[in-house]
This record gives sequence, structure tokens and C-alpha cells, in this order.
Amino acid sequence: MTRKIKKWGTILNNQKYIALIDCDSFFVSCERKLNPEFKGLAISVVSGERGCVIARSKEAKALGIPMGIPLFQAVEKFPECFYIPANHYAYTKISKQVMSILKSYSPNVQVYSIDEAFVDFTGLTKLYKKNYYELAKEIQQKISDEVDIPVTIGVSTSKTLAKLASDMAKNSNDRILLAGNKTRLKLIKNSEIQDVWGIGRRLGLKLRGYGIKTAFDFTQKDDNWVKSHFGKNGLATKTELLGTMTSPISNKIELPKSISDTKSFLEFSSDLDFLKNELQIHIHSCCKRLRKIDCKCNSVGVILKTKDFRTFFEKVNLESGENFEFEISKTAFKILEKIYSPQILYRSIGIVLEDFNPIQETQLSLFGEEPEKHQRENLGKALDKLEAKFGRNIVRTGFTNKEVPFKQGFLTTPQDIN
Repeated sequence: MTRKIKKWGTILNNQKYIALIDCDSFFVSCERKLNPEFKGLAISVVSGERGCVIARSKEAKALGIPMGIPLFQAVEKFPECFYIPANHYAYTKISKQVMSILKSYSPNVQVYSIDEAFVDFTGLTKLYKKNYYELAKEIQQKISDEVDIPVTIGVSTSKTLAKLASDMAKNSNDRILLAGNKTRLKLIKNSEIQDVWGIGRRLGLKLRGYGIKTAFDFTQKDDNWVKSHFGKNGLATKTELLGTMTSPISNKIELPKSISDTKSFLEFSSDLDFLKNELQIHIHSCCKRLRKIDCKCNSVGVILKTKDFRTFFEKVNLESGENFEFEISKTAFKILEKIYSPQILYRSIGIVLEDFNPIQETQLSLFGEEPEKHQRENLGKALDKLEAKFGRNIVRTGFTNKEVPFKQGFLTTPQDIN
């Protein structure tokens, strides 16, 4: 056993071992992978040319740039930072590369978010003939070498502890923490209650009202008290903090509750054709994601946000499930025309698709146009294949050539966004 493992404690052999792999400042790391010249510099990723800061490098944090600050304010107050528009398409591709490496080590990988995944480490020490620290270090190094993304890894006997270990490991030199029996106690004593997975700030304030400041304080409460105040989920959290897993890793893909896509315009607009163009781009993005999970949606909603941040939203239910752009756009454009006013300047538009059914469970229409539907499905798949081969938005549909061009480059001064 290495000194590193002795430092962090040992784990009992009769328990499950769970690792939480967390990509460090993922959007920032992706941009540095794509643009290596920005390594070591202060950079912030923004949600759009008129959006806000959604990710910061450690150098940007050191400047005092707060999360969520509007871009125009950030550029004025912190001009020494580079501001980069988010490229979610690229981030998704890089995330898949990271997850592919994790799945090459273990058959049980639960992708928790675009930059986090739980991995079942149970039995892998015998398979790879490495202890848990060495295994985590190998995975960390492989992701760094092959994807150029830094990751932090926490290992323990439950998801909740693995996540706490990963959070604490961010402050260590090697960004790896094994939380065994002795380390578990130290970990929960040093973890603020609001930092526990599933609790958060609001519930954390409520718990502090009961005198519970740390994760350890929570574990000292009687089971009946925990269940009466916070239900079975609260009791499960306490059990996991004590080292027993209540939520096993599941690699089953669950259907999302909704799929949405939206983006702020480079310039405000009241042009209906321009709005339709932008909305069609978002519809295509969402339909592509629907087809990827072999689903159809039964509800379509349109979000329209004005220059002064007022939001209009309306949705309708479809007669039958759809995942084809042109059919969904028929409904979406009717909604748009209903909530649109030519006298208002708009800053963004978006689409929300909800109420999903797997394609194999979609009920056939008794009087429907099934041959036409089949043709639409084939056309949608053809669009996806073209994009996979030639790149995103290689085929685009529109209603006008009055399109505001995308502004390339990095935003570094107030003049760049005026």
C-alpha cells in the first residue's frame, strides 16, 4: 500500500467502491483544449454575445469575476480577462471522449452531467492489478493525455461521499482523494451541510436553523427525526454519509423531462423572418437530440425574450408524437406568431420540447399518413448523417437572407459587444 493511500485511509473489502470523476472547470478546459494559447490566462466562458459569465478559469476567479455577471459589466470591470462565447456543440463532443475512456475501464458508468460521471470501481483492482489510488491516477492521466482535459477524482463507498471527496480533492496537488473509514469521518466533519449532494443552499439554511452546520452534524441526528423532517430522501442521505450506498450506479439511459435550445441574438430584432430563422436552428438542434435517444415529443413550447428581459412563453400539445424539424416548426411558428409583436425588440428566442415517448412505443395513427411519416423520419436521419460527416448546420433551412452574421473571435473590450 502506497503512502498516498495511508494518508487518505483504507477502505473495507466488503463494500462497494464508487468513484466520482469531475472535469475541472469543464467549459474553460474545453476552450483551452481548442485554443492552447489561453492556458494560464484569465478566461471566462459566456452564454452569448449579450449573455453572462457561466464558467471561469482560476485566474479569472482570482480577478474577482463573479459567476453570472452580465458580459457588458464584466468587460467593463475586468478588461484584462478574455471572454469566449460558449460552444456547447464542441463541449458535448469532448464530454463524449471523456466518458468513452471511463466506459473502457468499467461496464458500470453513470453519466451524471456533461462533466461528471460515477464509476463502479468494485473489483477493478483485481482486474487491473492496481490499488484504488493507482487506478484513479491512471484514469486521470489517460484523460489528460488523450483528451487534454484535467479531472478530479473522489473514491468512497457511496455516491454522496465520492462527490464530497471529489469536491475536497480540488484543493489537493494530485486532485485525487480516497475516503475510507477514517478519512470519511474527517471528510464529513470538514464539509459544510450545504455542500452535501442533494442539499444545496436553501435546504442548508433550513438545516442550520436546527443547529446542523456540517455533514457530520447531520449524521448525528436520530433516524426518526431525519425522516420526519426530511422524508426518506433525507434518511438516504444520512445513510450514504455514514458510508453505506443507497443509490447504486445505473448506466440505464433515462429519458429527459425536456429538451430545449435558446441563444441571445448578436443584435436586437423585431424581424419576424429573422426570428423564424433563429427558431428553426434551435428546432433542428432539439430534433437531432430527440432522434439520438429514439424518441418523439408530444409538446412544443416557444420562448421569446424581449430587449428589456420580459419573457413570453406558450406551449401546445401535438396530436401525435414528432421528432422531425418541419413538422415541429409548423406548430412552433404558429405559437411564435401568436406571442410576437412587431413593435417589440427581442433579444433571444428558444424552443422547448416535452412529453417524450420512445419511438417503439409511439402509437400508430388509425387514419394517419404513415408513409409520409416514414419518409420524414428517413429525411431526419439523413440530416443527422450529413452533419456527422460534414459538420454542424451543413444543411440549413430559412425564410430570409437577412441574417445577422455570427461574430467570430474573443470579446475583450466593451466596444466588441456594442
